[in-house]
Amino acid sequence: MLDIVKNDPWLEPFSRSIEDRNNYFLKKEKELTQNGKIRLSDFATGYLYFGLHKTTDGWVFREWAPNATEIFLIGTFNNWQRMEPYRLRSIEKGVWEVKIPPEHIRHQDLYKLLVSWEGGSGERIPAWCRRVVQDAQTHIFSAQVWEPATPYTFRITNFKPDTSPLLIYECHVGMATAEEKVGTYNEFRENVLPRIKNSGYNAIQLMAIQEHPYYGSFGYHVSNFFAPTSRFGTPDELRQLIDAAHEMGIAVIMDIVHSHVVKNELEGIARFDGSYDLYFPSNPNRRNHPAWDSLCFDYGKNEVLHFLLSNCKYWMEEYRFDGFRFDGVTSMLYYSHGLEESFTRYDDYYNNRQDLDAICYLTLANKLIHEVNPTAITIAEEVSGMPGLGLDIKSGGYGFDYRMAMNIPDFWIKTIKERKDEEWHPSAIWWETTNRRADEKTISYVESHDQALVGDKTIIFRLIDADMYWFMSKLMSSSFRVDRGMALHKMIRLVTATTINGGYLNFMGNEFGHPEWIDFPREGNNWSHKYARRQWQLADDKNLKYHYLGDFDKAMINLIKSVPDFQTTTITKIWDKDDDNVLAYMRERLLFVFNFHPEKSFNDYGMLVPEGEYSIVLNTDNFRFGGFGLNNDTVHHFTHHDPLYAKDGKGWIKIYLPARSAFVLKKI
Repeated sequence: MLDIVKNDPWLEPFSRSIEDRNNYFLKKEKELTQNGKIRLSDFATGYLYFGLHKTTDGWVFREWAPNATEIFLIGTFNNWQRMEPYRLRSIEKGVWEVKIPPEHIRHQDLYKLLVSWEGGSGERIPAWCRRVVQDAQTHIFSAQVWEPATPYTFRITNFKPDTSPLLIYECHVGMATAEEKVGTYNEFRENVLPRIKNSGYNAIQLMAIQEHPYYGSFGYHVSNFFAPTSRFGTPDELRQLIDAAHEMGIAVIMDIVHSHVVKNELEGIARFDGSYDLYFPSNPNRRNHPAWDSLCFDYGKNEVLHFLLSNCKYWMEEYRFDGFRFDGVTSMLYYSHGLEESFTRYDDYYNNRQDLDAICYLTLANKLIHEVNPTAITIAEEVSGMPGLGLDIKSGGYGFDYRMAMNIPDFWIKTIKERKDEEWHPSAIWWETTNRRADEKTISYVESHDQALVGDKTIIFRLIDADMYWFMSKLMSSSFRVDRGMALHKMIRLVTATTINGGYLNFMGNEFGHPEWIDFPREGNNWSHKYARRQWQLADDKNLKYHYLGDFDKAMINLIKSVPDFQTTTITKIWDKDDDNVLAYMRERLLFVFNFHPEKSFNDYGMLVPEGEYSIVLNTDNFRFGGFGLNNDTVHHFTHHDPLYAKDGKGWIKIYLPARSAFVLKKI
């Protein structure tokens, strides 16, 4: 019996299905590794074979296009014309090849393929190309040769991420500038990385790295899987950014999209060789994603596995990424893509409506990634709660190191929208922040980019709304909305970040309460960048209150980092009482106390804790975090002896709990 079933007796009725999935993976792994003669890492080297490569005696280009009848390489080097020296020849199993003298192609030349098939032809960007650029005037995308005379050399080659715990700062390079424009890799490296380092985060998660034709897709409609987007700069500037992050001790996680593909034929891999099912299912209902207007991969094809697994290894080997956050995993796991399914029972995970090929691919990807780099980080963005996703493969899991705790931001939004302040019940907060499978690590978060997109609101804006525009200045009187919103924003983050069992994530700018949603340039806003940027000056201006929230975030992160392997320490609930809106719990020697009540402050509020002396080490209501300073943080608290509990080493601690405040005490 696999450990996943041993760990959870409720899975016993489905043990056969779980074993079948595991055996399916093992069989496919044997097939791809020639019955163990090679490693998965040896199989996932397509990027070294396909595409354009400079060799000792010239250039060689290869592409997989089994439905093609004729292929020419065209570009600036031959005036975009069909010419015999650039004709590809079919060599084996649908693979085409051409060899070109060294002087015919140069660094930064533009190129494409002219592909013919029965009944038609068209220009295509090579599927394995490593750089794609867009013409500023025509807006046409083309592949570009990237072969500089002096390639970038990494200074840091043996970086190991700090995951004790993993503290992720989610970023989008293009909108990381305060100016109304697309930011660059260099600007991010010079201006934003130091901020992240100073804030205490030990990892960044980069969005929108794979090339995508529409900027407003947030990078989720990928066209060119091996090309870092040229909007932000050159491939070497991305390498320099990652190198600089590693020098600061910051891991770099890539938001990778293997769940679907943009439909564009001229920019992407759709209908690449005239066929509709080269990388995709033959059945149109399986091929077309009904919600995303995109195409779905056929994970049952070995050529597709080769393409995607090679893609994983490519980003790790060529750019030194430390791992991946896999987007849209729910969509991959189910034939329904998880749409209109409730996932309320275990039966919903084992009813033959799951895509075993996709499950197998995800397991293979995790096996490969950790084979290439044992310290790599993999995170699943998955909403259905599929058991085993974050469990190691030997135990019957899919091998992800973490899964996103997607219930938590939904809970906070629902609470803010639908609950009166008096109904912010600690029992519900405790349940949502700690309800997870015991054998799987999660990444907890209050809001990622999802909660900040146009049509939605950031948490801070839900709390404060339009008062943010009028009452965030220290030079004028405050408002009730601002005082309430700032207090709750700190408390929400504190309870979410300190109940983790794996890691914590924050989307850039939200740590200081960035006031606005994200709206990328589009026709509906006259192609404006006004809301596709981060207003760092708000946090830097000491006459505004934003810095209070940022200062608190830094103090909170540093407190978490002060406890070795904070995420593995036992969480013990000390007290919760919905009538009082009070919650308390301990981790190691830290006591976390929350009073969510909007009006009631409590004098000498008693609770049983390990006997001893306690001092306040973090207080949301402290003046330096924009609070009212109602507690004296210098006062030490001593437990009161109670003979009834002395045998357990416990005594009563009595604390003043101001309304809408939280603090952390440390046992001395």
